[in-house]
Amino acid sequence: MKTIRLILGDQLNQNHSWFNTIDNDVVYLMAEMRQETDYVKHHIQKVVAFFLAMRNFKKDLSHQGHHFIYLELNDPNNLQDLEKVISQCTIENNAEKFEYQLPDEYRLDQQLLQICESLEIESSCVDTEHFYTTRFELKDFYKGKKQMVMENFYRMMRKKHQIMMINNHPEGGKWNFDQNNRKKWTGQPAIPSEKKFNQDVLEIIQEVKKANVETFGNIEPESFNWPTSRTECLSNLNYFCKELLHHFGDYQDAMHENEKFLFHSRLSFAMNAKILSPKEVIDSVLNHFYEHAKEIDISQVEGFVRQILGWREYMRGIYWKEMPKYKQLNALNNTNKLPDFFWTGKTKMNCLKHAIGQSLDTAYAHHIQRLMVIGNFALLTQIDPNEVDKWYLGVYIDAIEWVEITNTRGMSQFADGGIVATKPYVSSANYINKMSNYCGNCHYSHTKKIGSNACPFNALYWNFLETKKEHFKNNHRMTMMLSLLDRMDSGKLEELQERGTYIIEHMDDF
Repeated sequence: MKTIRLILGDQLNQNHSWFNTIDNDVVYLMAEMRQETDYVKHHIQKVVAFFLAMRNFKKDLSHQGHHFIYLELNDPNNLQDLEKVISQCTIENNAEKFEYQLPDEYRLDQQLLQICESLEIESSCVDTEHFYTTRFELKDFYKGKKQMVMENFYRMMRKKHQIMMINNHPEGGKWNFDQNNRKKWTGQPAIPSEKKFNQDVLEIIQEVKKANVETFGNIEPESFNWPTSRTECLSNLNYFCKELLHHFGDYQDAMHENEKFLFHSRLSFAMNAKILSPKEVIDSVLNHFYEHAKEIDISQVEGFVRQILGWREYMRGIYWKEMPKYKQLNALNNTNKLPDFFWTGKTKMNCLKHAIGQSLDTAYAHHIQRLMVIGNFALLTQIDPNEVDKWYLGVYIDAIEWVEITNTRGMSQFADGGIVATKPYVSSANYINKMSNYCGNCHYSHTKKIGSNACPFNALYWNFLETKKEHFKNNHRMTMMLSLLDRMDSGKLEELQERGTYIIEHMDDF
């Protein structure tokens, strides 16, 4: 039976059971489509990375003997729309069956269901064989529970998959070493240089420009430094284990204006494109840990495992439990527009200049830069979560909606009203100063709340609490901060509110 099998750009799993045998009656379909480049404006490095990874995937499996129809962006036979591409391919190849792997984005899931209904041939779908969990495992786990606390899910996952467990108890005597993962990096220990790949992607960039795809951000055409093949991604995983894991946990929340990556793995694109599986990443890290247990503290490893086994799987589960309504949530009724400096990085606030500038230069920022600098500012200035979603989804190389929207609309912006986070992740300048060296070279003083040289985060923080206090009055995790707010001198609070309002109305002047 002649079968067409669709491979999406984030389904680059060479270990999928589809590829265990070579069948001359099976043709794999891949396409670089305007449908996918245009649904949101993307960073140029993100577009290049996905196209390059897709081409590497096709090249590797073609060498193994699998048959492909691969439509590059400017191929005259590329109809640029998933339904049209599939329809054309099945007809031209006299296919009797169409198969696909379950997509991880709701919009594509719905589109493929509709496409299959319209096809006049048999169709079916299979799992991507990537995640530890099924789509609705989290939904079933929290059934009947009032709150979906991630820690409970994480512990279940540790037990179920027997990861870092001894006699059904957590290795090291604790489930969570988060308290050990909050050190500020001040120059030591030395950070190994990032692993270099330096790929020439000028040809792909020219193809993107020829197609008039609208992108943003910066790229060095002759030294693109993201791993996009399976060999490169495995090499990067090995490099992380040998060179960075030893200090990952300690400094995973740290920020520094001279260090973009610190001890972070840069494996998120590889995993979100499914080039590497979470299991093989965790297995590699644990194998290295057990081989070097005398040199590596368990807190370094548990912090990494928690991000993947806990947080990543948790966010995917929340996505499938709550979509499609999740995409419309705006519990705090925030409606302001993103300031222009989100697209340029030109701001006098040093923390934002570095976090946003790095994002524009590399399509990357680590989780604390995303959450407690950029996201913190967006929430304190009460930006419309739709605007925030689009920016995060476009700017980061690893951003796919299932993982982006739950982290952004949920964790970062509290727009989901507390589904993901039990409190809003907002702070004044104190937290940023505690975890980084950004404040030392800033135009503004992190210690001042009022005045032209006072850090905007300080007035914005108290203005946010006052503005939204009615919403949080029954949130026990906000009790202490709201109590401080209530005891604040009314004149001082009024000054802070005036300053906060002025900043919001003139964001691009700061």
